[in-house]
Amino acid sequence: MLKPKHLPIDLYTADPSAHVFNGRLYIYPSHDIEAGIPFNDNGDHFAMEDYHVYSMDDINGEVIDHGVALHVDDVPWASRQMWAPDATEKNGKYYFFFPAKDKEGVFRIGVAIGEKPEGPFLPEPTEIEGSFSIDPAIFNDTDGEYYLYFGGIWGGQLQRWKNGEYEEDDSEPADHLPALCPKVARMSADLKSMTEEPRDVLIIDKDGNPLTAGDHERRFFEAAWVHRYNGKYYFSYSTGNTHLLCYAIGDSPYGPFTYTGTIMTPVVGWTTHHSICEFKGKWYLFHHDSKISGGITHLRSMKAVELTYREDGSLVTIDGMAE
Repeated sequence: MLKPKHLPIDLYTADPSAHVFNGRLYIYPSHDIEAGIPFNDNGDHFAMEDYHVYSMDDINGEVIDHGVALHVDDVPWASRQMWAPDATEKNGKYYFFFPAKDKEGVFRIGVAIGEKPEGPFLPEPTEIEGSFSIDPAIFNDTDGEYYLYFGGIWGGQLQRWKNGEYEEDDSEPADHLPALCPKVARMSADLKSMTEEPRDVLIIDKDGNPLTAGDHERRFFEAAWVHRYNGKYYFSYSTGNTHLLCYAIGDSPYGPFTYTGTIMTPVVGWTTHHSICEFKGKWYLFHHDSKISGGITHLRSMKAVELTYREDGSLVTIDGMAE
């Protein structure tokens, strides 16, 4: 098992979404800046304004910064806080999915399109209809269908959509009730809209019971990601305030997903956000921490570490503090 290592780049970056396009590894992170905003649970101090794209031809090779791929000023509907993005390819075009607050301060999800995996990306004039919350993750299944996963509680506003419409109420379900679920929807052929109302992504325990809101060691908080391994769907995510990366396994991209274990223990910093990608025959976890900034929560740096699968398909837990 390799120890996590920081990727050698000059900017503070976080939330790395990794994909292989044309045999090269591309990473789509958020770009942390020092905006002078005090820390709060809504995440206002995460005031990111643009996105850079990075690539490498080997996991230990040179990391290329392709520069600004999209800026908030280029997005007609967005006002601020360009948080964790993701990207995919279809028919030779590249689709970049990103969250941002609209003019009313409500998080929505947009898509921008480019001719190259590094961008630049031209945003659609409006957000994806029916989208809300944060952390879009786009999954291309083996049958050619694309699914959009999203959601994050607290500053991600998922708890404000409990009744299907946006409300300022930030209350969460009582501890004994089912936890708030991330969302999933199948995408249209042009990847610009959802073909259905977003569905709950249900995470259950080994007895088939939904994880409860009080189960902070296992319940979903943010950072949805899906990958497929040996015919199974792995739904991985962050538990937020308990700072774990966890995963659950299912037989369908819609779930339900059975909680299986912890991928990574807490890192330096408030939490972490990840992606999982196969590259040149090995599987890697991409994530972030705040070690380089001296523990400053909103100034984070990307890291990578090799993943190990056991024979039963479970993952060996990684020590988030290892260096």
